[in-house]
Amino acid sequence: MAAGETRIIGGAVWMFVIAILLFWLPVAGPLIAGVVGGKKAGGVGAGIIAALLPAIITGIALFLSATLLTGIPLVGFVAGAGGFVLVVAHVGPLLVGAIVGGLLA
Repeated sequence: MAAGETRIIGGAVWMFVIAILLFWLPVAGPLIAGVVGGKKAGGVGAGIIAALLPAIITGIALFLSATLLTGIPLVGFVAGAGGFVLVVAHVGPLLVGAIVGGLLA
């Protein structure tokens, strides 16, 4: 694994953990997580990739877990789609923070 890939994954992990810990701050929590993760990722492009990576993984995990828990794929799809919409709403401030953090790196 290249050094750049390691920094992106590290930035994504930082963003994910800080966003989980600061879930109670609606806009400031993801913004702070994005700044820290973007700085850890090492640049604007890497920060954007690091911000989108946890969102995609979380959306897929919500979809799969909802489908498995309900046992009915259609209900799981609807529940997973609702969770995915929440994740997408969360990505906006995370991306802005990642860009700011990438500029600070």
